[in-house]
Amino acid sequence: MTETAAEGPTFRHFIAGEWCDSTSGITFESRNPADWRDVVGRFQQGTKADVAMAIKAAETAYPMWRRTPAPKRGEILYAFGALMAQHKERLARAMTREMGKVIAEARGDVQEGIDIAYLMAGEGRRMFGDTVPSELPDKWAMSIRQPLGVAGIITPWNFPMAIPCWKTMPALVTGNTVVFKPSSDTPHCATLLVELMAEAGFPPGVVNLVTGSGAEVGDAIVDNPDVAVISFTGSSATGKRIAERAGRRLKRVSLELGGKNGVVVLADADLDLATDGILWSAFGTTGQRCTACSRVIVERAVVEPLLARLEARTRGLRLGSGLDPAVDVGPLINAGAVDKVESYVGIGRGEGELVLGGARATGDGLAEGHFFEPTIFAGVGPMDRIGQEEIFGPVLSVIPVDDYGAAMLALNQTRYGLSSSVFTRDVNQAFRAMRDFETGIVYVNAGTTGAEVHLPFGGWKETGNGHREAGHVALDTYTEWKSIYVDFSGRLQRAQIDNQPG
Repeated sequence: MTETAAEGPTFRHFIAGEWCDSTSGITFESRNPADWRDVVGRFQQGTKADVAMAIKAAETAYPMWRRTPAPKRGEILYAFGALMAQHKERLARAMTREMGKVIAEARGDVQEGIDIAYLMAGEGRRMFGDTVPSELPDKWAMSIRQPLGVAGIITPWNFPMAIPCWKTMPALVTGNTVVFKPSSDTPHCATLLVELMAEAGFPPGVVNLVTGSGAEVGDAIVDNPDVAVISFTGSSATGKRIAERAGRRLKRVSLELGGKNGVVVLADADLDLATDGILWSAFGTTGQRCTACSRVIVERAVVEPLLARLEARTRGLRLGSGLDPAVDVGPLINAGAVDKVESYVGIGRGEGELVLGGARATGDGLAEGHFFEPTIFAGVGPMDRIGQEEIFGPVLSVIPVDDYGAAMLALNQTRYGLSSSVFTRDVNQAFRAMRDFETGIVYVNAGTTGAEVHLPFGGWKETGNGHREAGHVALDTYTEWKSIYVDFSGRLQRAQIDNQPG
């Protein structure tokens, strides 16, 4: 890292255990979304040549790393998690400065990284296969996991430490090596993570970092024939393009994509509790979560009292820099995000009733940041655009319905299926929702966010392609199964033939 007073520090790629400049000779800026005048740093504009060097380094390190006993690999993961815990406050503050989420949420983001590091460290001593009886005498049958090779990790900006850890930790503990491309909106967070990985003891070439654009760096990772598996989190449109490109080489691809998550509030719900869950899910991280609640589907009998609660509580939310502990809602990530949210508010004005918000926030201390007022629309139809399309900002649509059946139908009538929740005091209705909601995650009497790392994370329909992150099933993305038969009978035994009568 070098530093220029006018431009802030300059950071480098990490390839084969060394920090290095890009072959392009070009850098780009990362700025604080709460105050665009604050330059976090300058980062390398990566090239195809940089990616090729990183993949070569990962390939070179792979034979040694895959032969390292998995418990030993797990010990390095544990050391990395411990370093994250030691530096938690520093990492969280750096995240808030670069990405904008309020400091309490940033600490939670770092904690997710710690949690997954510790969970996957334990997989170094588990990583279970199966040992099963053979149908033949004097024969042993079992299955084991083995790594794929080089893993390409492409991550978004909204959880700039948790998501990279969700991907790299299972990839590494199973014996793969990694080429990591973070979002160009949060390269500093990625750099801090990789610094700690190097300190934790990952050997040179096992973890490689290349910053830069998706069109240059991301495509080069996806297209390279020596990358065995791609893990991507981002928009559904980009995920489809990655799947198409990778599919030409039959690469394994794990996609965690968009969401249009709904909270169902039934007439018997605790409305104060529902209000707490909705506000946290809709306006936490300024609505910039794949699990954010952007739809509230509510029985007509309680629309008005619920709306009154939501409006009163939302008016009290304070906007500003996330480093101020009194702030509830930080900025959007960049100017383009503000433009997108503003355009959807324009659409919403023609579809529902604007209850509050609906404009850029430029009040005290906000003019130099990418701030938007928390916004609520009432009277939205289930098939309206603001009730169907992912906005990725602080915009909430309230959709009135007649009963549980209509609520369930409205919830499921989207092309996404990540997270959902139901608020009810009726245990029977709760169990119907758990059965009926077409989402990968269902919450009862809670918001749509709050996944824990020891359960699978992912969604149905266009939210992904069937893979899951977190939990022990995350290992499936990064491993191949090998079935092994050991015959110690001393003679040829033919399965399905020699054990049949007659």
